[in-house]
Amino acid sequence: MRIKENEKIPSSEVFILEDGEPIKKNIESFLKNKKAIIFGLPGAYTSVCSAKHLPGYVKMYDNFKEKGVDKIICISVNDPFVMNAWGKENEVGNKIVMMSDPFLNFTKAIGAEVDKSARGLGIRSNRYTMLINDLKVVKLREEKETGSCEISAAENFLKLI
Repeated sequence: MRIKENEKIPSSEVFILEDGEPIKKNIESFLKNKKAIIFGLPGAYTSVCSAKHLPGYVKMYDNFKEKGVDKIICISVNDPFVMNAWGKENEVGNKIVMMSDPFLNFTKAIGAEVDKSARGLGIRSNRYTMLINDLKVVKLREEKETGSCEISAAENFLKLI
């Protein structure tokens, strides 16, 4: 990843589904004056993402709130409808913001893009988790392989903050 700890997150357009409609958001505006966890992953419904990464943050939500985290965001290069459906299936409710980066605006801006064409997925995001405080990256953990979810997993990342 190009972005490093102590750097400011880049201004990028992303999408969130609100009242059944995809709404374009600027991630910088969305996170201004907020303490947030952003965890990026290769794709909704993929094996490790569905079995460990997203469910871990849903389960550990209260623990992150106790640490003063205002928002927890799951971001993937899927479209906003897919992210919303995947969130419903995982019962994220109001705990996790299911954010879509279908054009890789944010993913490429932070240098997290990875080519998964050999697996039929195209360009995706690497697996990572970051703590943002008022737009500044405070903590960042990126997995060496997208199939691994250890240092970016909720229970392990929680120990860092």
